[in-house]
Amino acid sequence: MSTNWRISSFNGALLAAYFMPTWTIIAFRIMISPIHGLYEQPNISAAIFISDHLQLAAVGTVRAAWLLALGRLTVAAFFAIFLVLLSRPRVRRSGGCDEALSLALGIASLISFAMMLMASQVGETAAMRLHATELLMLLGTAIVLLVERPAAETDRSTAAGTLGLEQPQLANNG
Repeated sequence: MSTNWRISSFNGALLAAYFMPTWTIIAFRIMISPIHGLYEQPNISAAIFISDHLQLAAVGTVRAAWLLALGRLTVAAFFAIFLVLLSRPRVRRSGGCDEALSLALGIASLISFAMMLMASQVGETAAMRLHATELLMLLGTAIVLLVERPAAETDRSTAAGTLGLEQPQLANNG
């Protein structure tokens, strides 16, 4: 059994399996028909917030919808880059794929949090539950990613500890 998979890598791959197709489909629906795509269930909170609170004209609403689609596609692209980097064992062991995952998590968390706030402002409880669930999944993975060290560092430190070797200390000549 391979032991070079970290929990954050596995969790990030599961998140990518959810967010890549879901957010790509939502973004393409917005790109095909901006107003209709904006008023679908995953984006309804943003659509109502834009129309009620920001009072944008039709062109401004289309631009806001395209900006939302661009953000969702950016998240999907970073998850795709993460999966490509994750497929290389050497990169996976050293934690080189963590940057793409952290960017995807950061942008997606920002979008989900903003959409959750918009849903709470306009009273859309179903949309608020959807975005809160997405946000909790993203934040859980981000916390695991922050706490967990790359496997190479962990193996080196445990090997040094079991052999009785101490890590070299630099003398402070100050």
